[in-house]
Order: sequence, then structure tokens, then C-alpha cells
Amino acid sequence: MTSDQIQTVSELTQSIRGVLEVSFPFVTVAGEISNLRCPYSGHLYFTLKDESAQLKAVLFKTQQRYLACTPEDGMEVVCRGRISLYEARGEYQLIVDVLASKGAGALQLAFDLLKRKLAAEGLFAEERKRPLPLLPEKIALITSPSGAAVHDFLTMAKKRCAAVPVEIIPVRVQGSGAMEDIIEAIALCNERGQNDVIVLCRGGGSLEDLWTFNEEKLAWAIADSRIPIVSAIGHEVDFTIADLVADLRAPTPTAAAEAVVPSRAQLYAQLHNLSNRLARTVVDRLAVFRRTIQTHRKVLGDPTSLLDQFRLTTDHALASLQFAFSSAIHQRQLALARLGQALARHAPEQRLEYQRQGVHELRRRLVQAMLCQQERKRAAFGKNAGLLHAISPLAVLGRGYSIVQQKNGDIIRSCAEVYPGENISITLARGGIDCEVKKIIPPG
Repeated sequence: MTSDQIQTVSELTQSIRGVLEVSFPFVTVAGEISNLRCPYSGHLYFTLKDESAQLKAVLFKTQQRYLACTPEDGMEVVCRGRISLYEARGEYQLIVDVLASKGAGALQLAFDLLKRKLAAEGLFAEERKRPLPLLPEKIALITSPSGAAVHDFLTMAKKRCAAVPVEIIPVRVQGSGAMEDIIEAIALCNERGQNDVIVLCRGGGSLEDLWTFNEEKLAWAIADSRIPIVSAIGHEVDFTIADLVADLRAPTPTAAAEAVVPSRAQLYAQLHNLSNRLARTVVDRLAVFRRTIQTHRKVLGDPTSLLDQFRLTTDHALASLQFAFSSAIHQRQLALARLGQALARHAPEQRLEYQRQGVHELRRRLVQAMLCQQERKRAAFGKNAGLLHAISPLAVLGRGYSIVQQKNGDIIRSCAEVYPGENISITLARGGIDCEVKKIIPPG
């Protein structure tokens, strides 16, 4: 025997392990549990045995969350997993992926395998599930029209809020073709876009009866739906893959109606509370505004009295301007008359030319003085006109105030001067408004 034909124990063991893992990638084994141990690591170690043989097995801690039953010594179970070899002891063993009681049979094992697969793909994640509408406009009820579940749902929906319409989409919920019917109904609802929520509904039954709702194609149809889906399949103790994928799982059809259809009494109570809160808020805001107006009114005073004062000041300034201008003209007229008399007294022609020149000079000076006086008065007049414009009612109107008048032109200063139905006019900075008095609000 040559040296290259000699193998170490590790090499031979690795070779045997490779052969086992390639030859038995997945196996399903039925047997009785014995020597069950759960050390500090949390992994489960046990032996599967029958009348004439036994097999070491291990179920790692990460796989135990998918268990449908609690393993115990003496329990008849069905395990599915991979054959491998534990090199440290030279023992081959079964690495268990799924464990179910033997009574559940192949369907339970298939359920556990699909549940594990879809969970790993994220179909059961809470973050992908959508909230239900508060007040759906139309509900799609996918169910068998002849079952008791549809009657339970409709009875509760009518009791809570009969105004919410429920569209029944008849499908087969059991047997051949049932899965295709349900998938087609979900696709139809998404294509039309007329429903706010979809309810999958059927009564209870055995695992075989409910198997339509454990199909992978239906699970993906529920996950891909743009419309939220509520599952109400079987009784409270029944769980299907559709329940785990749906946006909400209701234990019964009646509970599904309670979850989807809002209570009319609760809506009325919420609306009443919101109305009361809104009314209180409006009253509080109005009170704040009234206090603010009162404060500003104390600071600013009455705009009407300010207008009267500005009007009087303007009248006095205008009267003074007119008097000063008339007096200046009168004084110049008197001076001109005196010069004319002096000219008449000096008749000699020699002085006539001199006096004529003097008259011309005086006339020039007089004209210049008048022009200067007129310019000063014009400047004073422009200044007073600017002051008049600053205190003009039109300027006040430009700052947001308005003048309310009766049809005869009288200014309205109090609500007691008008009556409901009376036509009044409001003068604004730009244009005006004809109004009709709808309501008298006394001073608050």
C-alpha cells in the first residue's frame, strides 16, 4: 500500500460527509422522539427511532420559531431536513429544518415549509402592511355567496353603518379552481380601482378545506395588491398563509366587518366632539381679537374725531391764505393809486419822463414783488395742500379704513342707525360696495 492511498481520519470523514450531503440534500423522516435535550445553547438534540433503527437529529434555535408543536419525548413526528456528518464524533445526523407532529401529515409539513420560505422573503413583515381606510367608499367581499360567512359579515356591516356599500364577488373557496378564482377576483378589484378595501372571507374547516388559502400563488397575489386586504378565514383558532400575508387578519367574518366598517354611532360622537372643539376654538379666537381691537382702539383713538380736527385745521389754513393774498393785492392797489396821484401833481414835461421812468421802475419792482409774493404764497399753498392731503379722508381710506353711508349720504357711526334689509354703501380707497344689512351685531 502506497503512502498516497493512506488517508487521515479527518480526510476520510470529510469525504463521507460530502457524499452524504450530496446524496441526501433533503429527506423527510417519520419517527418517535427520544433522548430530547436542550442545553444552554438553546438547540434541540434528540433521537428519531422506530422499531429497528435510530437516527441522531438536531433542530437549531433559529429554526424553532417555525415550530407548530412543542417537541416531547415519545412524540411521533415528521421531520424534513438535510443529512450531514458531525466530524468530531464521526456520527451522521439529520439537520432538521421543519418538524411537525405525525398526525398533521404532509399538509402540515408543506404549510410549515411555505411559511418559513415566505417569512424569509419578507411577506409577513409588518412594515409592508398598509393601513385600512377610515371610511371606505366601497368594500369588495370575495367569498362564496352561499356560505354562512357572507351572512355574518353583511349582518355586522349593516349594523355598524348601512351606508357603506359592500360588493360581493362570488368565488369558489375550496377545491379545484378556487385559488384561481380568488386570484382573478383580487386582480379585477385592482384593475377597476373602485374598492377601498378587499375582504377574503370563508367559514372554518380542516387543514385540507382551507388549503386554498395556503397556496404560494395566492400569497403573492395578496402581497402584490395595491388595495389593502383583510383576511377572515376560518374560525379564531385557524391560521393560514393568507392570514399572515394580509394587511389585517380578522379571527371571524363578523370581526372583519367590525374592523372594516366604521361604527356610525362612533363617527357621530367623534363629529360632535370635533364640532364642539371647533366652536370653542372660534369663540376663544374671537375673544382674543376683540381684546386686541379694544387695546388698539384705546391707543389710536376715534378716527372720526381725528378727521374732524384735520378738517378744521385745513379750513383755518385756507382762510388765512385767502386773507393774506387779498390783503397783499389791496396794499399794492393803494400804492399804485398814490403814485398815480403824485404823477398827476407833477405836470411839467421835464419831470414827466423822470416820473415815467420811476413809474416803470416801480411797476417792475411791483410786478417782481407780486411774482415773489405769489411764489411764496404758492409754495405755502402747496405745503398746506400736502398737509391737507395727508389728513384727507381719502388718505385714511388708503390705509384700509372705509366710510359707511346710507343711501341719502348720511355717514353711519353706530349699528343703531341701520336696520336689517337696509341697503347701504361702503366707500373704499378704490371704488365702493353696495351692501345689504343681514344682521345687526350690538357692541360687545
